[in-house]
Amino acid sequence: MIRSDKLRLGVNIDHVATIRNARGGDLPDPLRAAEMAAAAGADGITAHLREDRRHIGDRDIERLRAEIALPLNFEMAATREMVAIALRHRPHAACIVPERREERTTEGGLDAAGQFDHLAPMVRELGAAGIRVSLFIAAEHAQLDAAAALGAPVVELHTGTYCEAFFSGADAFEHERRRIAEAAAYGASLGLEIHAGHGLSYDTVKPIAAIPQIRELNIGHFLIGEAIFVGLDNAIREMRRLMDLARQPILDATTS
Repeated sequence: MIRSDKLRLGVNIDHVATIRNARGGDLPDPLRAAEMAAAAGADGITAHLREDRRHIGDRDIERLRAEIALPLNFEMAATREMVAIALRHRPHAACIVPERREERTTEGGLDAAGQFDHLAPMVRELGAAGIRVSLFIAAEHAQLDAAAALGAPVVELHTGTYCEAFFSGADAFEHERRRIAEAAAYGASLGLEIHAGHGLSYDTVKPIAAIPQIRELNIGHFLIGEAIFVGLDNAIREMRRLMDLARQPILDATTS
């Protein structure tokens, strides 16, 4: 079983760019958000370069790669264009996500099983370039099996359905938590490093952070929204506090 002494926090800065692009110009600057995230305790920066460039742009990726010391997690669709960009910039990690032009945000996990032949050469190319490949998938055995067979060292479990279940009552919420916990344990048994993300908030983060096999959470939209009211520094520090609080029993167990 893969365990972690510290649960890492990747801060997704996409929606700083969304606000910038709504008006045009250069402000607010995603690079400044990344610098603030680093100072507030983030362990990495996540940025999704979409095909339509609706938020993060190519220049943002260039600046983040050149000027931020934290690892860059480059979220990307499974296209030749995005593979070429990843190979040019050599981020620490590339997380392959499903992408549809008409969606508001990523709506579910990548079908790694159904797209196995399409994904295989991309996973090989990125890995050969020294980029850690992650697949953003649903918490399902078939998808975890496919990720392992593809040779991707990391998976990120989609937590969107789990977060939506928070508003459907305790039973539904616990059912989704158990589903993610079971998938995390199964994925770790295959030798995969387990990450999780999508829709996590102060209300939903602790049960996921307490799953011992999960080693990293990637959180963005909630933090940028909360920053309107309390500032980005405070929003990230509170998320970090809640993650550490949930993780404390695991830390105690590993040091006793």
